[in-house]
Amino acid sequence: MLRSLDIRDMLIIERLSLAFQPGLNVLTGETGAGKSILLDSLGFVLGWRGRAELVRAGADTGEVTAVFDLPPSHAARAVLDEAGIRAEDELILRRVNHSDGRKTAWVNDRRVSGEVLRALSDALVELHGQHDDRGLLNPRGHRLMLDAFGALDTGRARRAWTDLGAARRRLMEAEAALDSIRAEEDFLRHAVGELDKLDPQPGEEASLDTRRRAMQGAERIRDDIARAHSALSDQGVEGLLTDATRWLEGASDRAEGRLDAALAALGRVMVELGDAQQGVEDCLRGLDFDPNELESLEERLFAIRAMARKHGVLADELGDFAEGLRRRLAALDGGERDIAGLRSAVTEAELTYRREAEALTSARRKAAVRLDKAMAAELAPLKMERAVFETLVTQADAGPEGADAVAFTVATNPGAPPGPLNKIASGGELSRFLLALKVCLTGDSRDITMIFDEIDRGVGGATANAVGRRLRALAEGGQVLVVTHSAQVAALGAHHWRVEKRVRDGMTTSTVVGLTTDQRVEEVGRMLAGDTITEAAREAARDLLAG
Repeated sequence: MLRSLDIRDMLIIERLSLAFQPGLNVLTGETGAGKSILLDSLGFVLGWRGRAELVRAGADTGEVTAVFDLPPSHAARAVLDEAGIRAEDELILRRVNHSDGRKTAWVNDRRVSGEVLRALSDALVELHGQHDDRGLLNPRGHRLMLDAFGALDTGRARRAWTDLGAARRRLMEAEAALDSIRAEEDFLRHAVGELDKLDPQPGEEASLDTRRRAMQGAERIRDDIARAHSALSDQGVEGLLTDATRWLEGASDRAEGRLDAALAALGRVMVELGDAQQGVEDCLRGLDFDPNELESLEERLFAIRAMARKHGVLADELGDFAEGLRRRLAALDGGERDIAGLRSAVTEAELTYRREAEALTSARRKAAVRLDKAMAAELAPLKMERAVFETLVTQADAGPEGADAVAFTVATNPGAPPGPLNKIASGGELSRFLLALKVCLTGDSRDITMIFDEIDRGVGGATANAVGRRLRALAEGGQVLVVTHSAQVAALGAHHWRVEKRVRDGMTTSTVVGLTTDQRVEEVGRMLAGDTITEAAREAARDLLAG
C-alpha cells in the first residue's frame, strides 16, 4: 500500500506531502489544476519513463519520495532480494532529478538503477490511465490476461517448446555435419587408404633423414678411415709396437729392471691401440651400405614429406591426422544411425509439446468460460447487463506458450453478432469493460495499489455511480487511487483530496488539500454545478455523499 508521497520542486509543485489511506482514495480538481502532475511525480519515483523536464523552474533539483507498506508475503520482497537489498516492513523509494537531466535513485537509502525501480513498480502499482484501455484492443495481450485470470501455468509448455527447439537444432546440426562428410567421402576414403598404406610412425622422418645424411657423407670419409685402420693394423703401428715389445722383453733380463716401466707402458698402449682399432673397424662397418638401400630410404623419406605437405601437417602429425580422418569416416558410417536416433528424439519432443499445448488449450477454454461468466456478473452493475462479453480461443502458430490465439469480443446489443472491442464498444463502454475486467483479474490480490486516471470518462449519472461502486468494491481490503471528474465517483471515495492551482508572487503552484466533510460537499457540488454552486447542488452533493 502507498502510505505517503512527498514531492519537492517538481513542475509546478513546490512542496507537497500526502498521506494516503487504505480503501478508495479520490483526487478531484478543475482541469489544469495539476492532477496529472501527481501521477507524473509518482511515475518518476517508480522509474517510469515520462516527461523529460520535471524540475520546477528556478530549482536546481526536484525530488520525490514514496513510502509503501510491505507485508511479509509481498512480491516486491523478491525484487529486493534479487537486488541485494534487505527487505523491511517499510519500503522507501526516493529519486532526484537534477536540472541538467541527471537522475539518482535510492531504495531504503541504497542507491539503485532505474531498472530496479521499474521492477519494484510492477509489484507495487498498477496504473490504468486515459489511454490504457487500448490494451484491451490489442489481441496480443488478451492471452496474457486470460492466463492471469485462470492462474494458468505455462511453464510446462514453455519447457517442452524449449526442449523441442533444442532437439530440432541437434538434428539439423547432425544432418548438416553428415552432409558435409558425405560431400568429401571419396576424399576421406582415398586419404585414409594412402595413409594406411604409408603407415608413417612418430619420429620416423627424423630418423630417416639422419640415416640418409650419414649415407651421403660415408663415401667422403671412408677412404681416410680405411687408411687410418691400415696404419693401426699389424702392418703399421701395431706391428712396430709388437716388434719393440719383443725386443725389449729379450733385453729386460739383462737390464736389471730398468725396462720394466717401459714394458708396462707399452702394454697399456697395446690395450688402448686395440680399443682404437675396434672403434675404427666399427665405423668402417657402419659406413658400408648398399646403394639400393639409400635409394629405398630416400623414397620413403620423400613420400612421408610429400604426404605431410599434401595435408598441411607436420610429418610426425600424420598418424594423428589419419586417426582424425578415420573418426570422420566412422561418423559417416554411423551417421545414419545417429540421425535416426535424433529424429526419434524430435518426434518424442513434438509429442510432448503437443500434449502440453493441448492441455493448455483445454485449460484456456475452461478459463474463458469462467471469465465470460465473471464479466457478465460485473457488467450488470455497470449498466451493461445486455452486453455480451465472449472470450474466443482459436488455433494459432505454435510457440513457447502454446498454440492458441485469444481475443476478447463483445456484443453491446441483444442479437448483434460479437466483434472486436474497437469496432463495437464506444469510449465509455471501453472504460467500463476495462473496469469489469480489472475486477475479474484482481481476484483476492490486495498487495498492489491500483490507480485509475479518469476511468469514468464518457459516463455519467447512474452509470457513473455504478462505476464508483465497482471501484469502491475493488478497493475493499486494498487501496485504489482514482483521479476523476465524476461527482458520483468522488462521492463514493473513503478519502478525498482536491488538487488546486494557486498564484503567489507571480508564481503558479499546485497543491493538494485533504477535504473535510463540509469541504467535500462544496467540491462535489462544484463538480455537479460548475463554478456557481447553488444550494440545490449542495443538497444533491449531500445525497451523493450519503449514498
